Amino acid sequence: MTVKEPLILAIDNGTQSVRALLFDTRGNLVGKGKQDIDPYFSEQPGWAEQHPDYFWDSLGSACDLLWQNTAADPAQVAGVTVTTQRGTVINLDKNGVPLRPAIIWLDQRHAKVDGPVPGPWGWLFKLLRLEPTIDRFREKTQANWIVQNQPEIWSETRHFLLLSGYLNYRLTGQFRDSVGSQVGYIPFDYKRHHWAGKRDFKWLTMPVKPEMLPELVKPGDRLGELTSDAAAHLGLPDALPVIAAASDKACEILGCGGLSPDIGCISYGTTATINTTSRRYIEPVRMMPPYPSALPDHYSTEVMIYRGFWMVSWFKREFGLREQKLAEQKGIEPEVLFDELVREVPPGSMGLLLQPYWSPGVRQPGPEAKGSIIGFGDVHTRSHIYRAILEGLAYALREGKERIEKRSGIPIRRLRVAGGGSQSDAAMQLTADIFGLPAERPHTCETSGLGAAIDAAVGLDLHPDFATAVGAMTRVGDVFHPDDNTRQLYQRLYREVYLKMYPQLQPLYRTIRDITGYPQ
Repeated sequence: MTVKEPLILAIDNGTQSVRALLFDTRGNLVGKGKQDIDPYFSEQPGWAEQHPDYFWDSLGSACDLLWQNTAADPAQVAGVTVTTQRGTVINLDKNGVPLRPAIIWLDQRHAKVDGPVPGPWGWLFKLLRLEPTIDRFREKTQANWIVQNQPEIWSETRHFLLLSGYLNYRLTGQFRDSVGSQVGYIPFDYKRHHWAGKRDFKWLTMPVKPEMLPELVKPGDRLGELTSDAAAHLGLPDALPVIAAASDKACEILGCGGLSPDIGCISYGTTATINTTSRRYIEPVRMMPPYPSALPDHYSTEVMIYRGFWMVSWFKREFGLREQKLAEQKGIEPEVLFDELVREVPPGSMGLLLQPYWSPGVRQPGPEAKGSIIGFGDVHTRSHIYRAILEGLAYALREGKERIEKRSGIPIRRLRVAGGGSQSDAAMQLTADIFGLPAERPHTCETSGLGAAIDAAVGLDLHPDFATAVGAMTRVGDVFHPDDNTRQLYQRLYREVYLKMYPQLQPLYRTIRDITGYPQ
């Protein structure tokens, strides 16, 4: 009798879809079920919410599609793991029932800030001139908005979870979550990888209590076992192990093979990021902590462009109807035609430069920041704008790379590029040219799910350690090498123009905000 090889079911609940992914121990994707989702609904301008049960139901639909589309046997599944979007929060009552829609990470509402942080912390922040940064943290903390505007909801809240914690609860019946998923406006100690200590200032900035939070376990550790109801929902046998993974960005880095600080992992997703993995606690931007890695006891030194490849979706929605209709007529993916738009335009977009600060930041860029495009002339078309968007994102991520290198003291020598945008050959080539480094595309586009599967493979003893698992389950696919002439052109545009844009425009952004009140 032939023994079938073990498989891992990785659930990837992103912003645009929920995917049920089957991986073998060599990192091959042997089955996939994808359920597209509405990212959010909005009852007020700037709000972004979604019902928690919608995510759970979509997870079940993704699994139904998986089993319809694969010849694999559910009995081969050795364990289950979950990776999710970051920063989405859910309130549950004492019975584990949602009290209100989840507040999605894209939400733009702000809590009111009334006075400084109490006690010595407030004096210290004033002395260090950090009050604006801390006030921004307090404004963005969802728990503060809920307690101010829906006090009856907060009074009934017994469990305050991230989406990862909610899905792991639905799978196991236990309030446990991964250290690697704790990214958001919560009382987490990013340096020590556990909930903040009793004297940490975060407890003074929000109404969250320690008993509301889940027990934390490291990536690769066991969270529990599938309940009978959860097993039926996923189409799996009862009592399978559920293994802790990490957030989608952290898992993406692991799925790219990014185990060391000399490998820069770019994510061209809804949020664009550049990350390295480090054993040391390094703040790429002062007072902005590195996030927990999918590799236990490690840090992800991340620089983020908040709207990232959302800007590409924005362009396609506002200016790309022609390509979308033409692609439908030809029976091809619209991205093929959008890549043709990029190739119509020479590197540098004939002097059109874009600064991709479509959403304000906390420190760099600051809360007054806005996006900008400079260099327009009568030769420019929407093709130039589209290429300028891609180039602007790459410039911003190169700036992040240099900031990480300066803080870590370790040069980034290799680039791994993942996320939906990495499927564009044009985006990959201009990334190589702007960074002056080969841009390597992983062998699978499902790098978040693969990273979660690597965590599970180690936790299930299918591989003895993370180095072995990464060596066996990740590999490089296509490689895009920089063109020397193009690299030199981009070098001048980056150094002589792009890096000067924000310092020159920042005073104007402040004036715009003073006049119009936007962004708040």
